[in-house]
Amino acid sequence: MSRDPVPAFDAYKHLNLSINPDGSCTRNFEYPIVDPDPSPSPGKLTASKDITINLETGVTVRIFRPTNLPSNDNTIARLPILIHLHGSGWVLYPANSPANSRGCSQMASELTVIIVSVNYRLAPENRLPTQYDDALEALLWVKRQAVDKTNGEPWLRDYADFSRCYIFGSSTGANLAFQLALRSLDHDLTPLKIDGSVFYQPFYGGKARTKAELKNFADPVMPVPAIDAMWELSLPKGVDRDHRYCNPVGYLPQKEKVGRLGRCLVIGYGGDTLVDHQQDFVEMLVTAGVRVEAKFDDAGFHGIELVDPRRAVALLNMIREFIN
Repeated sequence: MSRDPVPAFDAYKHLNLSINPDGSCTRNFEYPIVDPDPSPSPGKLTASKDITINLETGVTVRIFRPTNLPSNDNTIARLPILIHLHGSGWVLYPANSPANSRGCSQMASELTVIIVSVNYRLAPENRLPTQYDDALEALLWVKRQAVDKTNGEPWLRDYADFSRCYIFGSSTGANLAFQLALRSLDHDLTPLKIDGSVFYQPFYGGKARTKAELKNFADPVMPVPAIDAMWELSLPKGVDRDHRYCNPVGYLPQKEKVGRLGRCLVIGYGGDTLVDHQQDFVEMLVTAGVRVEAKFDDAGFHGIELVDPRRAVALLNMIREFIN
């Protein structure tokens, strides 16, 4: 077992979190909440609206649609649906954060798709598998809109192509997206059809330190102790980082089921602290017989698309190529 290369530091301070006696946490940072914009002013690229899909849990989805809808012979063309699961570090950011709202709006406009962004509940107040449950509930809600011709959500009923649905997740959202794709196999989604899944820099781990973790142990953005803390706050009580929710190797006993997944795209970067775990994830998919395309760039780090507009464009181009 490799020893950690630098002395431990306060991971919760790095994350700006304080852990409360009842197991919840106080997030010692503020960020603006972005409101939906269902009736955008001229020139805006997308419209958006929030819908509560579970009154008991408070889980919502935000739908983004392009303002310029393509048409053929005066008939509005139906658009693919993209179920969007954002990166939250499990504990940090809701879906209505500025970065996620910006990304979803750009994705809806550039790819000409309907985005259904899931505002799943955060840990530690709600530990895994709560987030997986919320994602599945959102998918089944979308299916119900396809079935209910009278009372279905109008933006989906009138503009969406339910036969072309994709699952997209970034970071912890990619971990969620894989679970959602897997759980979707247990349900009859007709007439909704999952046409593929995109896992962008998926957030996985394990007890044994990898080469990338040792190399990037004190990374200023993704230091290993902070990653460990995110797992400590989000995994079910009593399990460690070799549980399948964290370590993708744990899915190998389910490889027959995993092998029934549709085509997948996995995207990652060589400078990501998690890159070795992401490649373990790809290897697990390949071993299970999944039709998977893996695109790993040697240059780049976790969340690079948030600070480098060229990488954001490159990501959109990879998704466009996959769904088209």
